[in-house]
Amino acid sequence: MSPGFGFAVVAGAALIILFLALPLAAMAWRALQESGGLTASEREQLWQAMRLSLVTSLISMGIVVLLGTPLAFLLARRQFRGLHLLNTVVDLPIVLPPAVAGIALLMAFGRQGVIGQWLDGLGITVGFTTTAVVMAQIFVAAPFYVRSARAGLQRVPPDTEEAAEVDGATAFAVFRDITLPLALPGVAAGLVLAWARALGEFGATIMFAGNFPGVSQTMPLAIYSRFSAGDLPSALLLSLILLMTSLVILLTARMVGSRTADGDG
Repeated sequence: MSPGFGFAVVAGAALIILFLALPLAAMAWRALQESGGLTASEREQLWQAMRLSLVTSLISMGIVVLLGTPLAFLLARRQFRGLHLLNTVVDLPIVLPPAVAGIALLMAFGRQGVIGQWLDGLGITVGFTTTAVVMAQIFVAAPFYVRSARAGLQRVPPDTEEAAEVDGATAFAVFRDITLPLALPGVAAGLVLAWARALGEFGATIMFAGNFPGVSQTMPLAIYSRFSAGDLPSALLLSLILLMTSLVILLTARMVGSRTADGDG
């Protein structure tokens, strides 16, 4: 590599890293300066949003694992007509604008939606409730889990599973004792990434669940509300908490991914 080209590479990399890191560092520094000025009422409202985000995201992840694991296994182990279409449907929420996801959920499960109007006749309301928050999180986060779990399951040699079945193990026992433990790094990485996506969900939530404190106002929505109301200290504090949480989640996912790579090597 020539000195001139090497300098251009380093300079370009340094500029983009600086561009990415500087706003985050500035936000963290300002948040630490402003956090001491919050009133007791403001702190309680922030904790309320944090609790709601934590509870709903954990519920969402439980449902994602329960339903997404069989789907990931199906995509990893079966070949059938329409497989590529099914993969596309699973991946679509990743590239879909969050506002569009919210509108789609509203058209399906809102009071006038395809399924929602039937539920409304039974006295069941989904839209603009805490349930809607969970559903929005599942919709946007599930693909991250399914993709990673599918990749982890595909790394498990089919011969290992077949050998266990020849020895008399049931299909469920093979999955529980052999397939899942070997695929666990990919499954765990997918769970971490999906949880991060659910925790930071904004667009689909505000469209489908609204922004009601104590009911549907998660941390991202609380940041938006505080900033819109001119309450910069509260918005900064919540932003800092989400920044640190995201940092921990990404570091955890990278550690899991490194262990997966080491195991494959």
